[in-house]
Amino acid sequence: MSFQPSKRVAEIETFKVMDLLKRAKQLDAAGFDVVHMEAGEPDFAAAPAIAEAAKAAIDKGFTQYTPAAGIPELREAISQWYQHKYNLDMSAERIIVTTGASSALLMIFSLLTDAGDSFIMADPGYPCNRQLLRFLEAKSQLVPVDAEQNFQLNAELVKQYWRTETAGVLLASPANPTGAVVPYDELVAIAAEVKRQHGSLVVDELYHGLTYEADTPSVLAIDPDAFVINSFSKYFGMTGWRLGWLVAPAEVAPELEKLAQNLMISPHTISQYAALAAFEPDTIALFEERKDQFRLRRNLLVKGLRELGFSIPVMPEGAFYVYAGAQHLTDNTFDYCWSLLEENHIAATPGLDFGRHRCNEYIRFSYTTGLDRIELALERLEKRIKGL
Repeated sequence: MSFQPSKRVAEIETFKVMDLLKRAKQLDAAGFDVVHMEAGEPDFAAAPAIAEAAKAAIDKGFTQYTPAAGIPELREAISQWYQHKYNLDMSAERIIVTTGASSALLMIFSLLTDAGDSFIMADPGYPCNRQLLRFLEAKSQLVPVDAEQNFQLNAELVKQYWRTETAGVLLASPANPTGAVVPYDELVAIAAEVKRQHGSLVVDELYHGLTYEADTPSVLAIDPDAFVINSFSKYFGMTGWRLGWLVAPAEVAPELEKLAQNLMISPHTISQYAALAAFEPDTIALFEERKDQFRLRRNLLVKGLRELGFSIPVMPEGAFYVYAGAQHLTDNTFDYCWSLLEENHIAATPGLDFGRHRCNEYIRFSYTTGLDRIELALERLEKRIKGL
């Protein structure tokens, strides 16, 4: 068969961490002991209450399509979560439940961009953001940021990089791959600059709940017209359930619901009923215990990597990643990460997955595995570095 993909598809890059994960799983199956620090997936099983709620939904026959924007009970539960966590009165009508956060972002980009439009975002940043824009014939304006900027955009950078074709700004706080948070005052300044430019502000709040020194404010407390995406995958630990949500201004929610009808039909039914249990007090208490474990893992990993010569000038404030400079080891972290996997059975993600700015200097280590496994990875790294 002679086949030529569309130009759009041909230009979309692979998600390199998934390539690594695929090979790491092959090594697992072959009997090798791989330390998995590549994927952004908590190693904890779904909370027992969530699993029980899913079983109950099946027993009750809740297996058919739901409304495209999600079951009313879950939209209301998310609304109450904003009241409880942020003291924000967020109407359920502004909330649309989605098939993971990726579909939420696809819908928001579809709403806000036409072909040729662009969105400003930090480099490094989550790779699928720019691929989604390419799929829509729009563009990503990657702004290089370093430790000096806390690996985040600021209002001055937004002003500097704004172009006539710019439709808006995408922030992530805490961010993947760096764990960096946008400070409150800077979030206020960015929101004001985006409004001055008559653009749209979209904020990825997927890792809210997973900050280790202080809670992170929602942008909705600053700019009620902002668009927010969130997910049940990270703090709530429901990666494989593929469930997320978005919050949008009330006047555009019907347009997003129309997109949901066409792109998703509806979110996963069983996952929605299961997610209702995620907001129960005992379940939240379990998530807080798990967050404490992530904090311990972060501290161990950062200390160990620094002792091995990795550059980590800024302690990651949230999420579950360490974006570590490996300049002392290689000028090509892409090849280095593949070698690390094949030879030392440590799976970590090269900086090339997250953008172009100094990407060959960095490796992202995910601390979504136990303390004993992190210690094993550090031991293997030490032996490799010292040639033992």
